[in-house]
Amino acid sequence: MRPLPSPRPGVLVALVAVLAALLSGCVSGENTDGSVGAPPPGGTTVKLDYAYYNPLSLVIKEQGWLEQEFGPGSVQWVLSQGSNKANENLRARVIDIGSTAGTPALLARANGSPIKAIDVYSRPEWSAIVVRANSPITQPAQLRGLRVAATQGTDPYFFLQQTLAGAGIPAGGTEIVNLQHADGRQALERGDVDAWAGLDPLMAQSELQAGSKLIYRNLDFQSYGLLNADERFLAEKPQVAASVVRAYERARAWIRENPQAAVTTLARAANIPPQVASRQLLERTQIDIDPVPGDPQRAVLGRLVPLLVSGGQVRSEAEVRTALDTLFEPTLATQARGTTSAGTPS
Repeated sequence: MRPLPSPRPGVLVALVAVLAALLSGCVSGENTDGSVGAPPPGGTTVKLDYAYYNPLSLVIKEQGWLEQEFGPGSVQWVLSQGSNKANENLRARVIDIGSTAGTPALLARANGSPIKAIDVYSRPEWSAIVVRANSPITQPAQLRGLRVAATQGTDPYFFLQQTLAGAGIPAGGTEIVNLQHADGRQALERGDVDAWAGLDPLMAQSELQAGSKLIYRNLDFQSYGLLNADERFLAEKPQVAASVVRAYERARAWIRENPQAAVTTLARAANIPPQVASRQLLERTQIDIDPVPGDPQRAVLGRLVPLLVSGGQVRSEAEVRTALDTLFEPTLATQARGTTSAGTPS
């Protein structure tokens, strides 16, 4: 009797795949973590930051929407402790997309970092001038000659600069101590500095736990929260960038519909009490805003140009004006506006 022919290689591969699926008990095309499709063959698909000052990033990370879309292991999450750290990581390509305040994004682009602002994730009142509970300081003019902690290159730092200028205190009239945000809070509470340009949630935590006082607040001095992408990444993976922006819009809708659950997410991620998270997210963060970067952000940043020039933060006014003219890329946010679920506009 003639022997049966050996199966063709393609048929054999298909049989092995079917047997593997049957043995694993998974639905066809679905991974054990619920994501669809095979793990990315080249490893990580996108490197994203998450930050306690960016609650939308925490929701996206916890919900796992991007992993469900791209496959397991597709997202590398990197913590940003401040806008300055996010900018450093963008420049070094440690991350592809990172969240900063508007002013640090403009400053980074003016100084040669190839980034584009592709989404406005919030309009927060995330900074103020903070003093200890027993401090006699009640107004910014009293900061002349005193020590104030601030993280250089971040929105609180530029908030402080605007506050001092408005109080008539010239450059050098106050000793600015460059400390990362958490260290600034500790320095204030220990009495090592007289005031601190604070950042939420650390600022809310200091208020509620140490009795610290906010002596000066001004929403107009806050420069929005911008989601920034490396230009090379945008050119290489435009569809991945589009998916990230859609996830941000989905997170915006989710927080609106689930405010207390969002507070829980923030509290758990940042390891802070729920009342601290509630103050930051529900009292001092506007997320129900137009996500498309454009005129409102341009107006805020335009007012800061003279301050950046006079403070030596940029090489020339021409460079910072060019950076402002080229910072925004509104296309992805325009397309994603109103997304309430994966790829679905409302």
